[in-house]
Amino acid sequence: MLLPTDAVRAAYAALARYDDPALFLALKPEVQAIEEAATLEAQGSQGRPLFGMVVAVKDNIDVAGLPTTAACPAFSHIPDRSAEAVSKLEAAGAIVMGKTNLDQFATGLVGVRSPYGVPRNALRADLIPGGSSSGSAVAVAAGIVDAALGTDTAGSGRVPAGLNGIVGLKPSLGLISSIGMVPACRTLDTISVFARDVETARKVTETLAGFDPRDGFSRHLPAPMPCGFPPTLRVGVPMDAQRQFFGDVLSEVAYSRDLETLADRGATLVPIDFEPFHAVARLLYDGPWVAERYATVKPLIENDPDALHPVTRSIIGGARHHDAVSAFEAFYKLADYRAALAPILSAVDVLAVPTVTRFYTLAELEDEPVRYNSNLGAYTNFVNLLDMAAISVPVGKRSDGLPSSLTLIGPAGSDGYLAGLASGLEKGRSAGPVRGCPGHIELAVVGAHLSGLPLNGDLVAAGGVYLRNVQTLPDYRFFALNGTVPPKPGLLRVAPGEGQAIAAEVWALPPDAFGRFVAAIPAPLGIGTLNLDDGTATKGFLVEAEAVKNAEDISHFGGWRAYLGTARTI
Repeated sequence: MLLPTDAVRAAYAALARYDDPALFLALKPEVQAIEEAATLEAQGSQGRPLFGMVVAVKDNIDVAGLPTTAACPAFSHIPDRSAEAVSKLEAAGAIVMGKTNLDQFATGLVGVRSPYGVPRNALRADLIPGGSSSGSAVAVAAGIVDAALGTDTAGSGRVPAGLNGIVGLKPSLGLISSIGMVPACRTLDTISVFARDVETARKVTETLAGFDPRDGFSRHLPAPMPCGFPPTLRVGVPMDAQRQFFGDVLSEVAYSRDLETLADRGATLVPIDFEPFHAVARLLYDGPWVAERYATVKPLIENDPDALHPVTRSIIGGARHHDAVSAFEAFYKLADYRAALAPILSAVDVLAVPTVTRFYTLAELEDEPVRYNSNLGAYTNFVNLLDMAAISVPVGKRSDGLPSSLTLIGPAGSDGYLAGLASGLEKGRSAGPVRGCPGHIELAVVGAHLSGLPLNGDLVAAGGVYLRNVQTLPDYRFFALNGTVPPKPGLLRVAPGEGQAIAAEVWALPPDAFGRFVAAIPAPLGIGTLNLDDGTATKGFLVEAEAVKNAEDISHFGGWRAYLGTARTI
């Protein structure tokens, strides 16, 4: 690991080699960055989880002393204070190198709508870089910085990650404070994180997470913890006939192979009707949410409209066609879609969609700047409207050598769980047993809360992450309880050695989420301490002795999955 001063020098040297004047809109002087790194070295790494990490920040997020332009010169101003997320980065030992280019006012998925030029795609110069967080993604993919902050309203933290072959983590709305971020749509925006590997993205997100009472959209959500890849996973995927790649056969073939990789890891692929998701996606730009963008730039677009990029001005100007009535009609429609999608989402653990529908070239985009932008959002626009978390991760390669990335999508609060799945898909990464983070509570589950079973979603929604597979010591009897919906087992402690070893999964929860989870457990189940064969003793489900008097003893099956498998064949 490089010392912070050496890391800074290496970052500036890499930037010089990359030689792209459209990449950074404001750069901290190298001597200043080295001085900051030297101060860090003197203070030491203790209590600084991002010690010596060099980062870039999208130029719609404030960094004290550097201009914030949102890629609009007329909007430029120099903030006195950094955004809350930037302050947390620096407190954790990261060094901010500078501010990166973007689609003006974060309006676009293409990365070309900036008066400051187009950042060069890190993989191939004729391809678009993706947006709106174009510069942040390229700076990471080019090896200049270790991580970068972007923003995500409709896919801006995912599409450029896919187009540059890196990881893009789109957190749950409200997980990271938006104080000091220029909004696009305040009800949908979140600061996002780019990195070259999942663990770095997760660690940065964990550092930035936390409730901020100054932010009206901040929420008490669990920070993403390290997580393993669960043994059973139900993955919702678009039905074959509904998959959209807009003529890019190589992306279509690569997506199918990526799904095969998921299946090889033990996932069950569940084809689902994706038209309701696409209908939600269309609401974002066809509906009144564009008025939120208008609110941000109202003084500028009304007094100096020529200051805006022509395409940006055209899109945001469309807000004038919407009124309060159409806004409420759209809200009602979104609520109806959410209700219709609830049973579909409850039948799977996550969604897995292609991050990039098609790799567009710069030349192609000149012909259709708006339509091709919309095509890139086919699998991203709905995520924020449905209040979901997501992460894009490279999984395989197309036949032309370009990366193929999956985006894994789950409910709000599932950030750590999704990162664990993404880590398991990363090439060369092991998804072996892990232990819970200090301060979090391990919970052993043996029944309906096992991965892939009906109540597992309750664990994930509470911020739970999968850690490892275990067995109990042979100190328990196992029963199929009568009259429970969904069917549940009961684990009863007996004398040491007089029972059966029972298969279990260990998950972890933050303390407050654990308390809420336990409070909701219905009798006759409760929580006790289970002795496991890996030498640990964790909290886990136990049953009252009275409840098993007339219940079937299924201990000889050795676990709930084995019992269910046999029951289905009878």
